[in-house]
Formats: sequence, C-alpha cells, structure tokens
Amino acid sequence: MKDTTNRRKFLGRGAAVAAAATAAAVPVSAQDKPVKKVHRNGPKPAKTPLFNSTVSFGNLLFIAGVGAHFEGDIKAHTKHVLDSIQKQLEGVGSSMDKVLKCNVYLNDLKDYAGMNEIFLGRFGEEPPVRTTIAAAGGIPGNSLVEIDVIAYL
Repeated sequence: MKDTTNRRKFLGRGAAVAAAATAAAVPVSAQDKPVKKVHRNGPKPAKTPLFNSTVSFGNLLFIAGVGAHFEGDIKAHTKHVLDSIQKQLEGVGSSMDKVLKCNVYLNDLKDYAGMNEIFLGRFGEEPPVRTTIAAAGGIPGNSLVEIDVIAYL
C-alpha cells in the first residue's frame, strides 16, 4: 500500500508539472498568437507577387534566397549576397548574429572554398547551422551563389 501511495504522489506531481508546462506554452489570448507579417521595402504590389523576400512569423524571420546578378567572381558575389542579407536583417530589427539557419546554393561546387573565405566570420563567433549544395542546372539570374536564411527578431 505504501508503494502505491508514493507512486500516486509522484505521478500526481508529474501531472501537475506537465499541466503547468502546457499552460505556459499555450497562448492565453488571441493577442499572444504569432502572426505572419510581410516586410516590404516599398508599397504592396498591385498584383500578387510570386513570393515575398522577407516574412516573419512571431519572432522568426525568413529571408528568401538572395543572389548576385552582375559580372564577378564567387568572392564578389558572396560578399554582395551577405551584405544584402545583412541589410535586410537589420532593416527589420534583426542581425547576422541572430541567424539560426543558412542555406547556400552554389552554381558550381568548385567555388566552395572561395565562398567560405568570404562567409567565414560574417555571422559572428557562433555561426548558424548551414547546408551548402551545388544547384543542378545553375542558379536563376546567372548568380554564382544564392543564400537564404532563417533568423529571429
């Protein structure tokens, strides 16, 4: 009987902790629910765009792939792309240090070392997780690199 009573007390405490954790995780009101927000550099387009470049949901921020559409080498393209991403992040109240995930798409895998040379250190002392691939068929707009990120505000 003693074991059963102790088990009930233990299980009861566990249920109370689980209920408290669930209550803390569930928004109290509709105001607490995260909302999707599109961040624009200008007015809303008259027609529905193909995609948006910067969208937040709650405190998560998603930036669509940024490329470099000019003549240049991988280092110039990577610097341009990272500078553009930094500008977008800072424009909505985030920063390179707040990037959680980064996807890098290379036109050619031979540019991996040159891209890394410019990439290194751009996201602070603790860089985000990253995936890098060579895009089969190339990157639209003849960019040598395209990068998208997920950050927080």
